[in-house]
Amino acid sequence: MARIYPLFSSSKGNSTYIGNEKSGILIDCGVSFKRLAASLELNNIPLSAVQAVFITHEHSDHVSGLKMLTKNMGLPVYGQKRTLQRLCDADKIAPQSPVIDMSGISITCAGAEVSCFNTPHDTIQSCGYRIHTEDDKLCAVCTDLGHVTQEVDEALTGCRLVLIEANYDESMLRTGPYPLYLKERILSPNGHLSNDDCAAQVRRLIERGTSYFILGHLSQDNNHPRIADYTVQSALEGFTRGKDYLMGVAPVETKGGAVIF
Repeated sequence: MARIYPLFSSSKGNSTYIGNEKSGILIDCGVSFKRLAASLELNNIPLSAVQAVFITHEHSDHVSGLKMLTKNMGLPVYGQKRTLQRLCDADKIAPQSPVIDMSGISITCAGAEVSCFNTPHDTIQSCGYRIHTEDDKLCAVCTDLGHVTQEVDEALTGCRLVLIEANYDESMLRTGPYPLYLKERILSPNGHLSNDDCAAQVRRLIERGTSYFILGHLSQDNNHPRIADYTVQSALEGFTRGKDYLMGVAPVETKGGAVIF
């Protein structure tokens, strides 16, 4: 039975586990090894179940715990070529861990088939992941993108579950305390996805058959779970929550629990 565990999700740390108590994969490791291990234990998942880590990009909220994770476990690290090179150059991956470029190919790991797709973000290279689980379910993890490209749209289409970014409420961001340069960066086509843009994409995906949504990577300064949820639901007129779709907000830090899809 396919399960996704949003272990950490915010602008300060991100990591998602997809699998079960015996075997699975991590998407990103943006918290300390100690915190990651504790979050897995809270979900009754032993560290030995983690077969590999897939990195979306090199920003610290996605890789800050990667060095200790690879040092302690020697896990293979998958990602796109330029991202992996940047991480190796910055000594973010322990030498005993295999580093595998998966640009343009699919990887079979922990019984799942994993492929990546490009996302527009202000980094050397950024991607999301599409996962075909062992029990024939499709899901995707898609955060850190300034807008939805055709490639992103195609990668998300057909998925049963999508964890998608709802990073900021535009009004909160524009009137908030961030300096102008940072506001412009977040609002740019290579920044982050707003609640409104997330809502538009969720609607398109429901129309094509996606029924499970997790809103993720919320800014703790420029958003609130209640606001993100309300904004997205308000854009879904004509669809009934609980019937046509299910939706939740990823916690900043897991308290335990998975989404079964």
